[in-house]
Amino acid sequence: MPELSRHRRQLVLAICCMSLFIVGLDTTIVNIALPSLRADLDASVSGLQWVIDAYTLVLASLLVLAGSTADRVGRRRTFQTGLALFTTGSLLCSVAPGLGWLIFFRTLQAVGGSMLNPVAMSIITNTFTEPRDRARAIGVWGGVVGLSMALGPVLGGGLVAALGWRSIFWINVPVGLAAIALAAVFVPESRAARPRRLDPVGQLLVLVLLAAVTFGIIEGPAAGWTAPEIIGCFALGAVALGVLIPYENGRAQPLLDLHVFRSVPFTGAALIAVCAFGALAGFLFLNALYLQDVRGLSALHAGFWTLPMALVTAIVAPLSGRIVGARGPRLPLALAGTAIALAMVPLTRLTASTPIWQLMIGYVLFGFGFGMVNAPITNTAVSGMPRAQAGVAAAIASTSRQVGAALGVAVIGAVVASGLDGPSAGHFARASRAGWWIMAGCGVAVLVLGLVTTGARARATAARVESPEAVPA
Repeated sequence: MPELSRHRRQLVLAICCMSLFIVGLDTTIVNIALPSLRADLDASVSGLQWVIDAYTLVLASLLVLAGSTADRVGRRRTFQTGLALFTTGSLLCSVAPGLGWLIFFRTLQAVGGSMLNPVAMSIITNTFTEPRDRARAIGVWGGVVGLSMALGPVLGGGLVAALGWRSIFWINVPVGLAAIALAAVFVPESRAARPRRLDPVGQLLVLVLLAAVTFGIIEGPAAGWTAPEIIGCFALGAVALGVLIPYENGRAQPLLDLHVFRSVPFTGAALIAVCAFGALAGFLFLNALYLQDVRGLSALHAGFWTLPMALVTAIVAPLSGRIVGARGPRLPLALAGTAIALAMVPLTRLTASTPIWQLMIGYVLFGFGFGMVNAPITNTAVSGMPRAQAGVAAAIASTSRQVGAALGVAVIGAVVASGLDGPSAGHFARASRAGWWIMAGCGVAVLVLGLVTTGARARATAARVESPEAVPA
């Protein structure tokens, strides 16, 4: 990629952030619309889980393929294709005639979404080559996450209240079309000098692994954990994992380059992403149902109640990027893990009449923790890999986020569903407490992993992986 002027680099960053904006907006908007969607389509709790996880599963399965494809055929071309598919999928979701069709159209959204954020991050990594500038750009990237989260609940709540849940997908269409046009004009094309070959067998194994395990977790409470189909799902997932690891290790250019996991900071960043985004997905899922089904709030009012959390994330995320650029990822990760864990404490005693101030303490702390965590995850992932493989590195980091999100909704939703012993609001509030405790555990895991994987010995393993001699031909 040719050296660009400062103004042009900022334009590229803004265009890439547009893709992150609509994907992030889609997450919070869909969650705030879940109660309305359930009433209109007569969906069960597991049906709502699939509305979320059909998207995250397909996204997680295809991210690495999208990253390596972008390195091969062109990052801008892949980025624009993803925008077109995501926009089309959004439009189809808005006219879905039933729950099954909605879930199917969400998978089409996910195919497009898999080509957006990791590819956009690869473009940013190859545009901002100086480490300090790159860390600041990633901080802006993280701020857009917070901005989309801030607008999502309020905008989604207003749309649901005024026009119904179908309108939440309309907002993606003009933004997607604008990003396609702007990318064609301002984003230069770039490719890796030595892109990886396609790996269809590895791709299939990843999809089977994630789909089988998630299906088993989501459907387990209703079917029974000892039901043959549930045991079969977990067995299939175990077989897929058992085949995937030796198969990928035996390939010269694997879909999942397990070699990069010799970098302790990179592995730590991937695990932290799973924990942090598992907590986020679980939080959004449970909180939307609690505020509307238990507290009786409208979608718009529920969005306003969640706004402090999202605003804090939007403010803190750029600050986290600056701290990473100046001092490294250790401090932001420690602050993130501590805040996420503490945020769950006031939420583990929820009732139908929990004081608003108690909820706000949890929301603000969670917003601070999530705002702090994104920049160190991304910066660690892309800094520990050669720039030529930035698409694969960013895709693995994004895959970890989506795996965490899928597992967060599946596990926490399953735990809450298993604890439900009645239809009343009080039953849901009590059953949700176990889910909040799981999220507190995710915060503790972020703290511990952040401290363990950012020391001097851990950084030494990253340096060995990043050296040209360590990268497989």
